Amino acid sequence: MYKYLMALSCMLFFAGPLAAQSLTVSTVTRPPFSMENNGVDTGFSIDLWAAIAANLNAESSINRHDSFSEMLEAVRNGTSDVAIANISITSAREQTMDFSHPIFSSGLRTMIPLKGESSFSLVRTIVSWELFFAIIGAFAVLLAGGMLMWRFERADQEYFDRPARHAMFPAFWWALNLVVNGGFEERVPRTPMGRIFGVILVVSSLFVVSIFVARITSAMTVSAIETSVSSVNDLYGKRVGTVGGSTAEVFLQNRDLNSAAFSDLKHVLEAFEKGEVDAVVFDAPILAYYVLTDGAKFGQLVGPTFQLESYGIALPSDSEWLEPINQSLLALREDGTYAELHRKWFGENP
Repeated sequence: MYKYLMALSCMLFFAGPLAAQSLTVSTVTRPPFSMENNGVDTGFSIDLWAAIAANLNAESSINRHDSFSEMLEAVRNGTSDVAIANISITSAREQTMDFSHPIFSSGLRTMIPLKGESSFSLVRTIVSWELFFAIIGAFAVLLAGGMLMWRFERADQEYFDRPARHAMFPAFWWALNLVVNGGFEERVPRTPMGRIFGVILVVSSLFVVSIFVARITSAMTVSAIETSVSSVNDLYGKRVGTVGGSTAEVFLQNRDLNSAAFSDLKHVLEAFEKGEVDAVVFDAPILAYYVLTDGAKFGQLVGPTFQLESYGIALPSDSEWLEPINQSLLALREDGTYAELHRKWFGENP
């Protein structure tokens, strides 16, 4: 009887906390890991936690935070028993909280605008105020040159023999043909001053046209170079958006890349869609989900996944739930539940 009572006491001691408590679970919206759909919490991480809770025979309530930092702080101060989303396991975070076994292996990826949507696009290069004023200036020079030739030639050539207000377009047309085609053979200047001025126009036009074409070609070449992003090294000189406090921000800072840190992913994507950033660096599966859904008309992923990292379930330091959760994760991997959830949300086996 004594041995029976001791065994029963041990069972109650170890199983009691798991069965009696209701766990508070913190999360943050990060599709496809955690999100709300018609008021229902869903996502890979949420479904995985439901399976873990069922395996532990434990109840839980989900508390959705507005930011990633708030979610982690709830774990640090003990307000939440667990935090789950796409939480990267890092040495810095490990100093203030505990992590479960990895629940997902991933890394960072780069997203840029679709071709034709970049802030350095060819259209924006050509349709610019600088080019507009250059064209207006060219028209003014041609008109002035044509009218000066009208003044020299109006008494000696029928083409120019008309009042000034009627001669403006014919004079402009004559100057334009002189620059583009070398002039009209039947309307060559006849006066000494007209011929001298015509030669000056022809010679100077060669330099002006060459400079103009070179300028446009240079702008188009620079545009093509600046829009070409195939790896992290191509991000230098670009405005790169990410989430403040994330592992992506730390990576960008360590590489001395010009990054803009936003309070949450929603604001990063809004800035990207408005063209306020040239690229986004963040968790690969989250960007992939965005490109396949809401962001299909805005962005595309480029380059390979880099800065490989693992996601885990965060718990307060020395949490009594760490070992039971790890055991449940192992059990879910062994019975195929984890693989089934992975296929459901990512369309492939882990």
